Amino acid sequence: MGLLWELVSLPLAPVRGTVWVAEQVRDEAEREYYDAGKIRRQLERVEEARTNGEIDPAEAEAVEEALVARLVEANRRARQGGGR
Repeated sequence: MGLLWELVSLPLAPVRGTVWVAEQVRDEAEREYYDAGKIRRQLERVEEARTNGEIDPAEAEAVEEALVARLVEANRRARQGGGR
């Protein structure tokens, strides 16, 4: 049945390829979004902006909370071996 299935599903090959590419893009975006080093650097930039008066303290706190939440999730994912 393998050959028959391949022939029947051949018209879906472009769709499968598109889905694969979309999954690769998603995986890379998640790797970057949850990169602990990048998150820490962003936290440092927020603190620097707050110190220099470039950002309102309330806004800085909101951004920091979001970044810390991402960092916690990044650490959770790292403990689980990078799985979603």
